[in-house]
Amino acid sequence: MSMLTVENVKKTYKDGHTAVSNVSFELKKGECLGLVGESGCGKSTLARCLLRIESIDSGAIYFKEQAIEQLNERQLRPFRKNIQIVFQNPTAALNPKLKIKDSLLDPYIQYQNELTLTHFSYSSKDAFVKQLLEAVSLPAHLANRYPHEISGGQRQRVTIARAISIEPDLIVLDEPTASLDVISQGEVLNLLKELQTTLQLSYLFISHDLAAVSQMSQRIIVMKNGKLLDQFSQTDLFDEERHPYTKELISIF
Repeated sequence: MSMLTVENVKKTYKDGHTAVSNVSFELKKGECLGLVGESGCGKSTLARCLLRIESIDSGAIYFKEQAIEQLNERQLRPFRKNIQIVFQNPTAALNPKLKIKDSLLDPYIQYQNELTLTHFSYSSKDAFVKQLLEAVSLPAHLANRYPHEISGGQRQRVTIARAISIEPDLIVLDEPTASLDVISQGEVLNLLKELQTTLQLSYLFISHDLAAVSQMSQRIIVMKNGKLLDQFSQTDLFDEERHPYTKELISIF
């Protein structure tokens, strides 16, 4: 089953810059699709379009066979529940005035009347928060801390816990390890792989780091200057037929 289908998507800004140019790909249910490219290639713009944060100029985006550009405000609500995002900078992603437990509870509070949880259960606020922290290997006592009182790696684990709290079908991971030290990067990647299996998640893993993308993804797509240059299975990464730009990326990772 296709979780996400992108067909000839184009996005041009008012200054005439084309950030995304006729991009097409498919993300299947239960897989991690890696999207790799250098800074400014259009990766994050594409992610914002997939989330309906920005509108596209032409083409189509289908989430579970439903065209998202045609969704009205009422129809967008279940769509937003089923697709979550983990950003590059966990410090900016968390409200500094909220304790960790309140940040984790916010998505559930927003959607509680529409949720049927299968992996987590809600009996009380504290119990629910404890489950989420355990899922990302954080101690329960961090629930009462503020974001500035925990490490960067811990903050990113909190944002991951928040993303999985309402059990979405798809999570967009936008450079999720870029702001972390090497040890934390490895730990977070391993955590994401475990969660994908445990919670039966689909991922779009966006990064400039081909090594991280290769570690996480079953299939990989490569972007440069807004265009999709290459698509292939992770096992075909080193094939001779790879695009010259893909080979250039391989040579530096």
